[in-house]
Amino acid sequence: MRVLLVGSGGREHALAWKLAQSPSLTELHAAPGNPGIAKIAYCHPIRAEDHEGLLALVRSLEADLVVVGPEGPLVAGLADVLRRFGVAVFGPGAGAAAIEGSKSFAKEVMAATGVPTAARLAVARPPCVVKADGLAAGKGVHVCRSRGEVEGALRALAAYGGDVLVEELLEGEEVSLFAVCDGREALPLPPAQDFKRAFDGDEGPNTGGMGSYAPVPGLGPGEVEALTAAVHRPVLEELGRRGRPFVGLLYAGLMLTADGPRVLEFNCRFGDPETQSVLPLLDGDLLVALAAAAAGELPGASLAALDGAAVTVVLSAAGYPERGVRGEPISGVDEAEASGALVFHAGTALHGDRLVANGGRVLGVTCRGATVAEARDAAYRAARLIAFEGMRFRTDIAAAAAANAGSVAQSPAP
Repeated sequence: MRVLLVGSGGREHALAWKLAQSPSLTELHAAPGNPGIAKIAYCHPIRAEDHEGLLALVRSLEADLVVVGPEGPLVAGLADVLRRFGVAVFGPGAGAAAIEGSKSFAKEVMAATGVPTAARLAVARPPCVVKADGLAAGKGVHVCRSRGEVEGALRALAAYGGDVLVEELLEGEEVSLFAVCDGREALPLPPAQDFKRAFDGDEGPNTGGMGSYAPVPGLGPGEVEALTAAVHRPVLEELGRRGRPFVGLLYAGLMLTADGPRVLEFNCRFGDPETQSVLPLLDGDLLVALAAAAAGELPGASLAALDGAAVTVVLSAAGYPERGVRGEPISGVDEAEASGALVFHAGTALHGDRLVANGGRVLGVTCRGATVAEARDAAYRAARLIAFEGMRFRTDIAAAAAANAGSVAQSPAP
Protein backbone atom coordinates (compact mmCIF):
# COMPACT_ATOMS: atom_id res chain seq x y z
CA MET A 1 0.00 0.00 0.00
CA ARG A 2 1.07 3.55 -0.75
CA VAL A 3 0.16 5.67 2.29
CA LEU A 4 -0.03 9.43 2.90
CA LEU A 5 0.15 10.56 6.53
CA VAL A 6 -1.17 14.07 7.20
CA GLY A 7 0.42 16.07 10.03
CA SER A 8 3.71 17.22 11.47
CA GLY A 9 3.82 16.50 15.22
CA GLY A 10 5.03 13.87 17.63
CA ARG A 11 1.84 11.84 17.19
CA GLU A 12 2.42 11.73 13.43
CA HIS A 13 6.06 10.73 13.89
CA ALA A 14 4.92 7.84 16.10
CA LEU A 15 2.33 6.83 13.51
CA ALA A 16 4.92 6.98 10.73
CA TRP A 17 7.33 4.87 12.81
CA LYS A 18 4.69 2.19 13.33
CA LEU A 19 3.26 2.25 9.79
CA ALA A 20 6.77 1.90 8.36
CA GLN A 21 7.03 -1.53 10.04
CA SER A 22 4.15 -3.00 8.02
CA PRO A 23 5.00 -5.61 5.38
CA SER A 24 2.01 -4.24 3.44
CA LEU A 25 3.63 -0.82 3.01
CA THR A 26 5.24 0.01 -0.33
CA GLU A 27 5.71 3.78 0.10
CA LEU A 28 5.13 6.12 3.03
CA HIS A 29 4.57 9.83 2.37
CA ALA A 30 3.85 12.65 4.81
CA ALA A 31 2.48 16.17 4.46
CA PRO A 32 4.09 18.24 5.75
CA GLY A 33 5.97 15.87 8.07
CA ASN A 34 8.97 16.88 10.18
CA PRO A 35 12.70 16.09 10.32
CA GLY A 36 12.10 12.88 12.24
CA ILE A 37 9.43 11.66 9.84
CA ALA A 38 11.67 12.57 6.89
CA LYS A 39 14.05 9.79 7.91
CA ILE A 40 11.39 7.13 7.20
CA ALA A 41 9.00 8.79 4.72
CA TYR A 42 8.91 11.14 1.74
CA CYS A 43 7.82 14.56 3.06
CA HIS A 44 5.88 17.11 1.01
CA PRO A 45 5.59 20.81 1.99
CA ILE A 46 1.79 20.90 2.06
CA ARG A 47 0.02 22.04 5.21
CA ALA A 48 -2.59 19.83 6.84
CA GLU A 49 -5.14 22.64 6.40
CA ASP A 50 -4.61 22.84 2.61
CA HIS A 51 -7.38 20.52 1.45
CA GLU A 52 -6.96 21.24 -2.26
CA GLY A 53 -3.20 20.82 -2.08
CA LEU A 54 -3.57 17.52 -0.24
CA LEU A 55 -6.14 16.24 -2.73
CA ALA A 56 -3.80 17.06 -5.60
CA LEU A 57 -0.96 15.28 -3.80
CA VAL A 58 -3.06 12.20 -3.12
CA ARG A 59 -4.04 11.98 -6.77
CA SER A 60 -0.48 12.46 -8.00
CA LEU A 61 0.79 9.78 -5.63
CA GLU A 62 -2.14 7.47 -6.34
CA ALA A 63 -2.23 6.85 -2.60
CA ASP A 64 -4.11 3.78 -1.41
CA LEU A 65 -4.79 5.19 2.07
CA VAL A 66 -4.66 8.59 3.76
CA VAL A 67 -4.19 8.68 7.54
CA VAL A 68 -5.09 12.07 9.04
CA GLY A 69 -3.34 12.89 12.31
CA PRO A 70 -4.53 16.30 13.61
CA GLU A 71 -8.06 17.20 14.66
CA GLY A 72 -8.23 20.55 12.88
CA PRO A 73 -8.35 19.21 9.30
CA LEU A 74 -10.81 16.48 10.34
CA VAL A 75 -13.23 18.93 11.96
CA ALA A 76 -12.87 21.13 8.86
CA GLY A 77 -13.90 18.25 6.57
CA LEU A 78 -10.66 17.04 4.96
CA ALA A 79 -11.82 13.41 5.03
CA ASP A 80 -15.07 14.37 3.27
CA VAL A 81 -13.15 16.14 0.49
CA LEU A 82 -10.93 13.13 -0.09
CA ARG A 83 -13.74 10.58 0.08
CA ARG A 84 -15.73 12.49 -2.54
CA PHE A 85 -12.94 11.62 -4.95
CA GLY A 86 -12.86 7.95 -3.98
CA VAL A 87 -9.87 8.13 -1.64
CA ALA A 88 -9.72 5.69 1.28
CA VAL A 89 -9.27 7.70 4.49
CA PHE A 90 -8.64 6.77 8.10
CA GLY A 91 -10.26 9.70 9.85
CA PRO A 92 -13.87 10.79 10.36
CA GLY A 93 -15.79 13.23 8.20
CA ALA A 94 -16.76 16.60 9.61
CA GLY A 95 -20.13 15.36 10.84
CA ALA A 96 -18.58 12.66 13.02
CA ALA A 97 -15.53 14.76 13.97
CA ALA A 98 -17.94 17.17 15.65
CA ILE A 99 -17.69 14.78 18.60
CA GLU A 100 -14.45 16.70 19.30
CA GLY A 101 -15.16 19.92 17.44
CA SER A 102 -18.18 20.73 19.62
CA LYS A 103 -18.34 19.66 23.24
CA SER A 104 -22.03 20.62 23.23
CA PHE A 105 -22.63 18.13 20.41
CA ALA A 106 -20.70 15.47 22.32
CA LYS A 107 -22.89 16.12 25.37
CA GLU A 108 -25.99 15.76 23.22
CA VAL A 109 -24.80 12.43 21.82
CA MET A 110 -23.93 11.11 25.26
CA ALA A 111 -27.32 12.17 26.61
CA ALA A 112 -29.02 10.31 23.78
CA THR A 113 -27.05 7.12 24.44
CA GLY A 114 -26.85 7.18 28.22
CA VAL A 115 -23.05 7.28 28.20
CA PRO A 116 -22.05 8.58 31.65
CA THR A 117 -20.40 11.98 31.69
CA ALA A 118 -19.83 14.99 33.93
CA ALA A 119 -22.97 17.00 34.68
CA ARG A 120 -23.30 20.33 32.90
CA LEU A 121 -23.68 23.33 35.21
CA ALA A 122 -25.63 26.51 34.55
CA VAL A 123 -23.26 28.78 36.49
CA ALA A 124 -19.47 28.93 36.67
CA ARG A 125 -19.06 28.55 40.41
CA PRO A 126 -16.09 26.72 42.00
CA PRO A 127 -15.35 23.90 42.16
CA CYS A 128 -16.00 23.32 38.47
CA VAL A 129 -14.39 22.74 35.09
CA VAL A 130 -14.63 25.44 32.43
CA LYS A 131 -14.13 24.36 28.80
CA ALA A 132 -14.02 25.92 25.36
CA ASP A 133 -16.78 24.38 23.27
CA GLY A 134 -14.58 24.16 20.18
CA LEU A 135 -11.00 23.17 19.41
CA ALA A 136 -8.27 24.63 21.60
CA ALA A 137 -5.18 22.48 20.89
CA GLY A 138 -5.59 20.60 24.18
CA LYS A 139 -5.45 23.83 26.19
CA GLY A 140 -9.15 24.70 26.43
CA VAL A 141 -9.93 22.98 29.74
CA HIS A 142 -9.53 24.78 33.07
CA VAL A 143 -9.99 23.07 36.44
CA CYS A 144 -11.22 25.77 38.83
CA ARG A 145 -11.21 25.40 42.61
CA SER A 146 -11.48 29.11 43.43
CA ARG A 147 -13.34 32.15 42.17
CA GLY A 148 -10.08 33.62 40.91
CA GLU A 149 -9.40 30.51 38.83
CA VAL A 150 -12.90 30.70 37.34
CA GLU A 151 -12.37 34.32 36.34
CA GLY A 152 -8.96 33.52 34.89
CA ALA A 153 -10.41 30.61 32.90
CA LEU A 154 -13.17 32.74 31.43
CA ARG A 155 -10.65 35.38 30.38
CA ALA A 156 -8.36 32.78 28.80
CA LEU A 157 -11.17 31.06 26.89
CA ALA A 158 -12.50 34.36 25.56
CA ALA A 159 -9.44 34.36 23.27
CA TYR A 160 -10.77 31.28 21.45
CA GLY A 161 -14.19 32.79 20.79
CA GLY A 162 -17.25 30.58 20.70
CA ASP A 163 -19.23 29.13 23.56
CA VAL A 164 -18.01 28.02 26.96
CA LEU A 165 -19.19 24.96 28.89
CA VAL A 166 -19.19 24.57 32.65
CA GLU A 167 -19.17 21.10 34.20
CA GLU A 168 -18.97 19.50 37.61
CA LEU A 169 -15.46 18.75 38.81
CA LEU A 170 -14.95 15.00 38.95
CA GLU A 171 -12.31 13.29 41.07
CA GLY A 172 -10.44 10.10 40.22
CA GLU A 173 -7.86 8.67 37.83
CA GLU A 174 -7.86 9.94 34.25
CA VAL A 175 -7.49 7.41 31.45
CA SER A 176 -7.25 7.77 27.68
CA LEU A 177 -8.83 4.88 25.80
CA PHE A 178 -8.40 4.74 22.00
CA ALA A 179 -10.48 2.58 19.67
CA VAL A 180 -9.98 2.01 15.95
CA CYS A 181 -13.45 2.30 14.38
CA ASP A 182 -14.98 1.48 11.00
CA GLY A 183 -18.35 3.19 11.54
CA ARG A 184 -19.89 0.23 13.37
CA GLU A 185 -17.19 -1.75 15.19
CA ALA A 186 -14.58 -0.61 17.71
CA LEU A 187 -11.17 -2.22 18.32
CA PRO A 188 -9.66 -0.87 21.57
CA LEU A 189 -5.96 -0.25 22.14
CA PRO A 190 -4.06 -0.41 25.45
CA PRO A 191 -5.23 2.33 27.84
CA ALA A 192 -2.91 5.23 28.58
CA GLN A 193 -2.62 8.13 30.96
CA ASP A 194 -1.25 11.54 30.05
CA PHE A 195 -0.07 14.49 32.12
CA LYS A 196 -1.62 17.77 31.03
CA ARG A 197 -0.29 20.25 33.57
CA ALA A 198 2.92 22.08 32.76
CA PHE A 199 4.79 21.44 36.00
CA ASP A 200 5.54 18.68 38.50
CA GLY A 201 2.79 17.81 40.93
CA ASP A 202 0.14 18.65 38.33
CA GLU A 203 0.74 22.36 38.85
CA GLY A 204 0.53 25.16 36.31
CA PRO A 205 -1.55 25.65 33.17
CA ASN A 206 -2.93 22.89 30.99
CA THR A 207 -0.79 21.96 27.99
CA GLY A 208 -1.15 19.63 25.04
CA GLY A 209 0.50 17.00 27.26
CA MET A 210 3.87 16.73 29.02
CA GLY A 211 4.19 12.96 29.03
CA SER A 212 2.31 9.68 29.14
CA TYR A 213 2.50 6.00 29.95
CA ALA A 214 0.69 2.82 28.95
CA PRO A 215 -0.93 0.53 29.88
CA VAL A 216 -2.77 1.72 32.98
CA PRO A 217 -2.38 -0.71 35.91
CA GLY A 218 -5.67 -2.29 36.92
CA LEU A 219 -7.26 -2.02 33.48
CA GLY A 220 -6.89 -5.46 31.97
CA PRO A 221 -8.58 -6.88 28.86
CA GLY A 222 -11.91 -7.40 30.65
CA GLU A 223 -12.07 -3.84 31.96
CA VAL A 224 -11.03 -2.39 28.59
CA GLU A 225 -13.72 -4.38 26.79
CA ALA A 226 -16.34 -3.27 29.32
CA LEU A 227 -15.37 0.38 28.87
CA THR A 228 -15.45 0.06 25.09
CA ALA A 229 -18.91 -1.52 25.25
CA ALA A 230 -20.21 1.18 27.60
CA VAL A 231 -18.63 4.21 25.92
CA HIS A 232 -17.39 3.79 22.36
CA ARG A 233 -19.93 1.45 20.80
CA PRO A 234 -23.06 3.37 21.89
CA VAL A 235 -21.55 6.56 20.47
CA LEU A 236 -20.68 4.80 17.19
CA GLU A 237 -24.25 3.52 16.94
CA GLU A 238 -25.74 6.95 17.64
CA LEU A 239 -23.49 8.73 15.15
CA GLY A 240 -24.38 6.13 12.52
CA ARG A 241 -28.07 6.61 13.26
CA ARG A 242 -27.62 10.34 12.66
CA GLY A 243 -25.96 9.73 9.31
CA ARG A 244 -22.51 10.63 10.66
CA PRO A 245 -20.60 7.32 10.61
CA PHE A 246 -17.35 7.53 12.55
CA VAL A 247 -14.44 5.98 10.63
CA GLY A 248 -11.17 6.65 12.40
CA LEU A 249 -9.78 6.76 15.92
CA LEU A 250 -12.35 7.48 18.62
CA TYR A 251 -10.53 8.63 21.76
CA ALA A 252 -12.43 8.70 25.04
CA GLY A 253 -10.95 10.76 27.86
CA LEU A 254 -12.29 9.09 31.00
CA MET A 255 -12.35 9.79 34.71
CA LEU A 256 -12.51 6.65 36.84
CA THR A 257 -14.57 7.97 39.75
CA ALA A 258 -15.81 6.21 42.89
CA ASP A 259 -19.21 6.03 41.16
CA GLY A 260 -17.83 4.47 37.99
CA PRO A 261 -16.27 5.78 34.78
CA ARG A 262 -17.35 9.14 33.37
CA VAL A 263 -16.47 10.59 29.97
CA LEU A 264 -14.60 13.89 30.22
CA GLU A 265 -14.32 14.39 26.47
CA PHE A 266 -14.17 12.66 23.11
CA ASN A 267 -11.50 13.28 20.51
CA CYS A 268 -11.65 12.29 16.86
CA ARG A 269 -7.98 11.29 16.46
CA PHE A 270 -5.01 9.68 18.15
CA GLY A 271 -3.98 11.52 21.31
CA ASP A 272 -0.66 13.26 21.73
CA PRO A 273 1.50 12.22 23.61
CA GLU A 274 -0.42 9.04 24.49
CA THR A 275 0.11 7.66 20.97
CA GLN A 276 3.87 7.72 21.56
CA SER A 277 3.38 5.31 24.49
CA VAL A 278 0.60 3.15 23.03
CA LEU A 279 2.03 2.32 19.60
CA PRO A 280 5.30 0.80 20.86
CA LEU A 281 3.17 -1.72 22.78
CA LEU A 282 1.32 -2.97 19.69
CA ASP A 283 2.50 -6.26 18.25
CA GLY A 284 0.06 -6.29 15.31
CA ASP A 285 0.11 -4.62 11.90
CA LEU A 286 -1.31 -1.13 12.42
CA LEU A 287 -1.51 -0.37 8.71
CA VAL A 288 -3.67 -3.42 8.03
CA ALA A 289 -6.02 -2.46 10.86
CA LEU A 290 -6.34 1.18 9.72
CA ALA A 291 -6.94 0.14 6.12
CA ALA A 292 -9.59 -2.36 7.24
CA ALA A 293 -11.33 0.35 9.25
CA ALA A 294 -11.23 2.77 6.31
CA ALA A 295 -12.83 0.09 4.13
CA GLY A 296 -15.56 -0.64 6.71
CA GLU A 297 -14.16 -4.11 7.26
CA LEU A 298 -12.75 -4.00 10.79
CA PRO A 299 -14.18 -7.34 12.02
CA GLY A 300 -11.38 -9.85 11.83
CA ALA A 301 -8.62 -7.28 12.30
CA SER A 302 -6.57 -7.55 15.47
CA LEU A 303 -3.93 -5.55 17.26
CA ALA A 304 -2.26 -7.73 19.84
CA ALA A 305 -0.29 -6.01 22.58
CA LEU A 306 3.13 -6.76 23.99
CA ASP A 307 3.90 -7.38 27.62
CA GLY A 308 5.34 -4.56 29.65
CA ALA A 309 4.92 -0.80 29.62
CA ALA A 310 6.03 2.33 27.78
CA VAL A 311 6.69 5.81 29.16
CA THR A 312 7.03 9.06 27.19
CA VAL A 313 8.66 12.23 28.52
CA VAL A 314 8.04 15.44 26.57
CA LEU A 315 10.92 17.91 26.22
CA SER A 316 9.41 21.37 25.88
CA ALA A 317 10.38 25.01 25.70
CA ALA A 318 10.74 26.71 29.09
CA GLY A 319 7.87 29.07 28.28
CA TYR A 320 5.46 26.41 26.99
CA PRO A 321 2.42 26.54 26.72
CA GLU A 322 2.54 30.34 26.36
CA ARG A 323 5.72 30.49 24.26
CA GLY A 324 7.79 28.16 22.15
CA VAL A 325 11.46 28.24 21.19
CA ARG A 326 12.84 28.81 17.70
CA GLY A 327 16.22 28.12 16.21
CA GLU A 328 18.03 26.70 19.25
CA PRO A 329 20.33 23.81 18.29
CA ILE A 330 19.44 20.39 19.69
CA SER A 331 22.13 17.94 20.79
CA GLY A 332 22.05 14.38 22.07
CA VAL A 333 19.25 12.87 19.96
CA ASP A 334 21.58 10.29 18.40
CA GLU A 335 22.91 9.37 21.84
CA ALA A 336 19.38 8.97 23.23
CA GLU A 337 18.40 6.72 20.33
CA ALA A 338 21.60 4.71 20.75
CA SER A 339 20.58 4.07 24.36
CA GLY A 340 17.44 2.33 23.07
CA ALA A 341 14.97 5.20 23.25
CA LEU A 342 12.52 6.26 20.59
CA VAL A 343 12.80 10.01 20.04
CA PHE A 344 9.71 11.44 18.37
CA HIS A 345 9.94 14.90 16.82
CA ALA A 346 7.12 17.29 17.74
CA GLY A 347 8.50 20.79 17.17
CA THR A 348 11.78 20.60 15.27
CA ALA A 349 13.27 21.96 12.06
CA LEU A 350 16.47 21.72 10.06
CA HIS A 351 18.74 24.72 9.57
CA GLY A 352 20.99 23.32 6.90
CA ASP A 353 21.94 19.96 8.39
CA ARG A 354 21.51 21.15 11.99
CA LEU A 355 18.49 20.05 14.02
CA VAL A 356 16.91 22.95 15.92
CA ALA A 357 13.93 23.49 18.19
CA ASN A 358 10.85 24.92 16.49
CA GLY A 359 7.86 24.94 18.81
CA GLY A 360 6.49 24.49 22.31
CA ARG A 361 6.68 20.74 22.64
CA VAL A 362 9.93 19.89 20.89
CA LEU A 363 10.62 16.16 21.36
CA GLY A 364 9.07 13.13 23.01
CA VAL A 365 11.37 10.47 24.47
CA THR A 366 9.79 7.01 24.76
CA CYS A 367 11.15 3.83 26.29
CA ARG A 368 9.68 0.39 26.87
CA GLY A 369 10.33 -1.82 29.87
CA ALA A 370 9.04 -4.87 31.67
CA THR A 371 7.41 -2.56 34.22
CA VAL A 372 6.33 1.07 34.36
CA ALA A 373 9.28 1.74 36.70
CA GLU A 374 11.77 0.21 34.28
CA ALA A 375 10.34 2.08 31.29
CA ARG A 376 10.27 5.32 33.28
CA ASP A 377 13.89 5.04 34.39
CA ALA A 378 15.03 4.37 30.83
CA ALA A 379 13.01 7.29 29.42
CA TYR A 380 14.50 9.76 31.91
CA ARG A 381 18.03 8.48 31.35
CA ALA A 382 17.58 9.05 27.62
CA ALA A 383 15.87 12.43 28.07
CA ARG A 384 18.84 13.71 30.04
CA LEU A 385 21.14 12.98 27.11
CA ILE A 386 19.32 15.62 25.03
CA ALA A 387 19.80 19.35 25.38
CA PHE A 388 18.73 22.66 23.83
CA GLU A 389 18.64 26.16 25.26
CA GLY A 390 15.59 26.59 27.48
CA MET A 391 14.66 22.88 27.57
CA ARG A 392 12.28 21.83 30.32
CA PHE A 393 10.52 18.58 31.25
CA ARG A 394 8.44 17.27 34.11
CA THR A 395 10.29 14.90 36.42
CA ASP A 396 7.23 13.05 37.74
CA ILE A 397 5.76 11.41 34.63
CA ALA A 398 4.38 7.98 35.63
CA ALA A 399 5.99 8.29 39.06
CA ALA A 400 2.88 7.25 40.99
CA ALA A 401 2.19 4.34 38.65
CA ALA A 402 5.78 3.16 38.95
CA ALA A 403 5.64 3.32 42.73
CA ASN A 404 2.24 1.66 43.06
CA ALA A 405 2.21 -0.96 40.33
CA GLY A 406 5.41 -2.80 41.07
CA SER A 407 4.88 -4.81 37.94
CA VAL A 408 2.60 -4.59 34.95
CA ALA A 409 0.35 -7.37 33.78
CA GLN A 410 0.06 -8.10 30.09
CA SER A 411 -1.28 -5.11 28.20
CA PRO A 412 -4.90 -5.41 27.11
CA ALA A 413 -5.03 -7.36 23.86
CA PRO A 414 -8.36 -6.66 22.15
